[in-house]
Amino acid sequence: MSRIGKNPINIPDGVKVTFQDSTVQVVGPKGQLEIIVHPDITVVQEDNTVIVTRASDSRNHRALHGTIRQLVSNAIIGVSIGYTKELLIKGVGYQATVENNRMILQLGYSHAIIFDPPDGITLDAKRTDITVFGIDKQLVGEVSAKIRSFRKPEPYKGKGIRYKDEYVRIKQGKTVGS
Repeated sequence: MSRIGKNPINIPDGVKVTFQDSTVQVVGPKGQLEIIVHPDITVVQEDNTVIVTRASDSRNHRALHGTIRQLVSNAIIGVSIGYTKELLIKGVGYQATVENNRMILQLGYSHAIIFDPPDGITLDAKRTDITVFGIDKQLVGEVSAKIRSFRKPEPYKGKGIRYKDEYVRIKQGKTVGS
């Protein structure tokens, strides 16, 4: 049995989980999410927990078992608490501002980069600190990766956009011979 899939998911107060055909709908104080479930995977609510089971022990069903369980768990956490990713900007003159839910990035190019976030994502910027917030874990990660891709950290001076807990290994550069 899948180690992740066999764990029950606790439902916090204020979160409502409903099942219709092959979808699981999770509604909470932050919003609502829907997860499409494979027909061979069964999702059942018992008391205040959600249990995910599979039809057989085939390789495909074992993979789906853990995946579906984690997607439902992520949705429950998202609608109750939400997900946050933090990014840092390093570099002289590099900065970010948010105006009308639009991020304007100054990253050393000849022009400013204007980024419009998708629905469900809230951006906050304080010069060199960027915070991405949303209820969908996958979407928060995608938006963070997209912002980071505008100027990835370079290995010689470390300038660019990086995740808050990311370590950038700095290379030595050229040595001057005699």
